[in-house]
Amino acid sequence: MTPLEMLGVFGAGVGAGALNAVVGSGTLVTFPVLLAAGLSPLTATVSNALGLVPGAVSGAVGYRRELAGQGRRVRKLAVGSALGGITGAVLLLALPAEAFETIVPCLVGLALVLVALQPLISRKVRERRSADRPVQRDGGRTLFAGLTLASVYGGYFAAAQGIIYISLMGLLLDEPLQRLNAVKNVLVAVVNTVAAVFFLFVADFDWTAVALIAGGSTLGGQLGAATGRRFPPALLRALVVAVGTIALLQLVLR
Repeated sequence: MTPLEMLGVFGAGVGAGALNAVVGSGTLVTFPVLLAAGLSPLTATVSNALGLVPGAVSGAVGYRRELAGQGRRVRKLAVGSALGGITGAVLLLALPAEAFETIVPCLVGLALVLVALQPLISRKVRERRSADRPVQRDGGRTLFAGLTLASVYGGYFAAAQGIIYISLMGLLLDEPLQRLNAVKNVLVAVVNTVAAVFFLFVADFDWTAVALIAGGSTLGGQLGAATGRRFPPALLRALVVAVGTIALLQLVLR
């Protein structure tokens, strides 16, 4: 990488770490930058997964106050997230590269749709709660199964996995959004970590990209946790959609 490309990857790591701590979808910031730096889609995905682990942990630590009293719930859901994450990581390497390059544009497009529809999803969650329907304390088997499947997606390609987590938990748990966001950060950290450990032994990655994203996302995770509540949601959403659109165009036009 050139010095300018290295600076760009580090800056993308900071942005991704902050976005992941607040709303998710940080991969849609780092992924197009890694492609622009010359990495193949598969190498970019693996390097990104490894690099974002410290940022995910940083974001989870930053939201530790909101995790109070949720230890049992987090431990249970983390089991499903770990199983799903390793399954997605195995699929990433087991499927042929041609399949990955066909599937990823679809996944990026899905992620963009989820980001754009987040206000509608949140409104539906509020309406469901206002209807005074009973919710289980831990979400029951439905939430466990849903988060496990979402983690398969996260282990394969992490874009917008956090938004899926928040949507599922919002529908099935009676908790404030910030407490759900704290759980989301832990689950993302679990998925990223188990996938990263697997990739370390069996996948090709770029150590320079990994180190730059790791450093940037660690800083970004703390910034996001500290200031995320002050950011206008519409601005964050617009940024993610814009960067994700760039990633989608790069993938389609390669």
